[in-house]
Amino acid sequence: MGEKQFGIDHSRLYQYATEIKDVVNSGVQVAIVIGGGNIFRGIQAKEGGMDRVQGDYMGMLATVINSMALQSVLESLHVNTRLQSAIKMEEIAEPFIRRRAVRHLEKGRVVIFGAGTGNPYFTTDTAASLRAIEIEADVILKGTRVDGIYSADPEKDKNAKRFETITFSEVYEKGLNVMDMTAFTLCNENKLPIIVFDMNKKGNLMRLLQGENIGTLVRI
Repeated sequence: MGEKQFGIDHSRLYQYATEIKDVVNSGVQVAIVIGGGNIFRGIQAKEGGMDRVQGDYMGMLATVINSMALQSVLESLHVNTRLQSAIKMEEIAEPFIRRRAVRHLEKGRVVIFGAGTGNPYFTTDTAASLRAIEIEADVILKGTRVDGIYSADPEKDKNAKRFETITFSEVYEKGLNVMDMTAFTLCNENKLPIIVFDMNKKGNLMRLLQGENIGTLVRI
């Protein structure tokens, strides 16, 4: 949303696309999962008396809209992309096929995974974890509006402490909210590290991948 109340902030979208382009040009293989909360959240449907399953599917479609927007901007910057959807939309996206996704990455294309897992009751965090495991990614980079994992909500508690590194076990013990617990457990069981960082700070993505101490690393 950027500075908007809803929808897509094109300046923020362009910033993300530019940073992704720089990373791709450095030789890193990039796959992306985007949420849809700027357009619609499944929980909104439940609050309004709508069927939860129907609401979740609406949320999945919102992620496809965001994915198409990012794909369009990336391609305007001459970054080759492929959009794969967990829900069949053959006119606008490929179906998700693991081997095809891996092949795209090997060819230097950015792969965007839309429509979550294709199933209700699962978040895009879970979709990101699942796809990362399937394509054998090295790490999940969870871009948020805060610069890591804190002992408490830093927007509410000035004494909140940021962790540079933390183990999966410590996150469970401290009851910290890193991502959806299903997604987090998937990463833990498959020994997939997570880095939580501030995606809105210009240059953070490249600095992180160059080894700078950006955000919080969750490790086994």
